Amino acid sequence: MEKLEILDIINSIFIDVLENPEIKLTEDTHAGMIEEWDSLTHVQLVVAVEKKFKIRFTSKEIQSWKNIGEMVDSVMEKIAK
Repeated sequence: MEKLEILDIINSIFIDVLENPEIKLTEDTHAGMIEEWDSLTHVQLVVAVEKKFKIRFTSKEIQSWKNIGEMVDSVMEKIAK
């Protein structure tokens, strides 16, 4: 699966979870850039991504992400295994 394809899927998840059809993620997008993305919705977003891709992240992985690009990279690593 290509990086852009994963980004598009994650973008759809963010639109659904945050109930904001205006969201357009880039690899540089971070929580401070999206009003609805707080600590509570972060957990919901991670769970939704895990379910969609049938993967699990460690808390260490989740805490290391600085932006969407790093989340996408983690998804790519997990699904490549």
